[in-house]
Amino acid sequence: MDRRHLTHLLEDAAQRFPLQTAAEDESGRALDHQTLLHRACRLATRLSRWGVDRGDRVGIWHKKSLESVVAIHGALRTGAAYVPVDPAGPPARAAAILHSAGVKAVVVSREHAASLREAWPSGPLPRLIEIDEPHRPIAHAAAHPDALWSEVMADNAPCPLPPERVPDDLAYILYTSGSTGAPKGVMLTHANAFCFLDWCAQALGPFNPADRFSSHAPFHFDLSIFDLFASCRAAAAVVLIGEGLGKDPAALGRFVRDRAISVWYSAPSILALLVERGGLDQDPAPAPRLVLFAGEVFPIGPLKRLRALWNQAVLWNLYGPTETNVCSAYRIPDRIPAERTEPFPIGEVCPPLQARLVDHAGAEVAAGSTGELVIAGPGVMRGYFGRPDLTHEAFLIDHAGAAWYRTGDLARDLGGGCYEFHGRRDRMVKKRGYRIELGEIESALYQHQGVDRAGVVARADQVGVSIAAFVALRPDYKKSVIALKRHCTSHLPSYMIPDTITFLDRLPATSTDKVDYQRLASLAAGEGAGR
Repeated sequence: MDRRHLTHLLEDAAQRFPLQTAAEDESGRALDHQTLLHRACRLATRLSRWGVDRGDRVGIWHKKSLESVVAIHGALRTGAAYVPVDPAGPPARAAAILHSAGVKAVVVSREHAASLREAWPSGPLPRLIEIDEPHRPIAHAAAHPDALWSEVMADNAPCPLPPERVPDDLAYILYTSGSTGAPKGVMLTHANAFCFLDWCAQALGPFNPADRFSSHAPFHFDLSIFDLFASCRAAAAVVLIGEGLGKDPAALGRFVRDRAISVWYSAPSILALLVERGGLDQDPAPAPRLVLFAGEVFPIGPLKRLRALWNQAVLWNLYGPTETNVCSAYRIPDRIPAERTEPFPIGEVCPPLQARLVDHAGAEVAAGSTGELVIAGPGVMRGYFGRPDLTHEAFLIDHAGAAWYRTGDLARDLGGGCYEFHGRRDRMVKKRGYRIELGEIESALYQHQGVDRAGVVARADQVGVSIAAFVALRPDYKKSVIALKRHCTSHLPSYMIPDTITFLDRLPATSTDKVDYQRLASLAAGEGAGR
């Protein structure tokens, strides 16, 4: 039997270490592997009874919680792929994602259920399992969900065996920012996930049941794949960190120490905040033994301070878009020279993946030259859900017929296959690890009836990237940063809201009357607060 299917990981952990903690939340609630498997089976039973089967999709719109972990494993046990959406995002965006993914069912929190019904674009609503709170009645009988979480968890019906488990089946679809304003769904299979997990075990391991993995990234972000499944493979605990705690460096620093986190993974900006305001120098408690960061460039200043504070930890810089998960890695030296002023490279390609640098025509660049990094191998996505046009554009097909994913990132080979990052070839940026298409923010701004023209640029600062929007309003519309940001919150997730909004009478334009982004970047570099 081919066991390269994510459902086997929890089964194996439950068999080997049934009473070992599998998942733990901020309040201290916990599930052991045996209980997690039992609850996942109950959810799978209900979903299967509704006709959810191999190849279907199940949406998850709920805050990070033990219930969300159960929902992920339960969806996988039906043979379906799970589709997580940002629990803090606007309802219209969440509904559009779930609708475009064609989900058959959604596990949804009570606070989101009504807004999902209202925002659903067209056609029949999928079946809903509403995560309820004990002893709190439903407000309106007309809005009664198809099932309550508490009812599903109390169902003692026999758990059916999962359908045929095929490694090439979809495991999850992660939606990322799209340049046209519509998010695109990255389709990843069980085999894709195992390609990454195998590399993790070989290069970063060994991991063991005594490990405690942080779960800082939200479940709709690709960093969560390591948190959820590398921990499960090791029969270790994953310790859930919610959005509020995740943005409070002082509380987060205490949490890392108090919960004895041994394996940490996050965007560099979070670690920079921990260095600055997390009190890491105030407590002799052991630091995590393994610290991983990915999603954006780690400025050398805060990285040096982290290296000094957590001097016993092994640090890795991981690189890779959602479409490949991690595809290159660089181990940070135990001592960073004081004279170093540049960020570390993104490292060597992670086997069995392959990497090349190509020019705009797809030809390999000369040694030592900068080119676009393209990736091939079993960790690369299947494509974008329902968008064969975007899938076609995303791949370079070489003379031998091999497909190479175009990362859009520029890099240079420093020698021996060690790559150095040199920015983007398009208008996509990374902020706190999230991939953001600046065009999607512009699309949201243009949905405001008062906006005549808009341009959005990104600028680097000491802790990462900030986003600056420039707007020219139609006549008779009042300039209000607060009103425009409020408008953005109804169309964009919080991490995509512009940090500054500047009103101009007219946006600078090129000779072809396109927005002059170079001029805007110069303005952004010299501006203070938005106005």
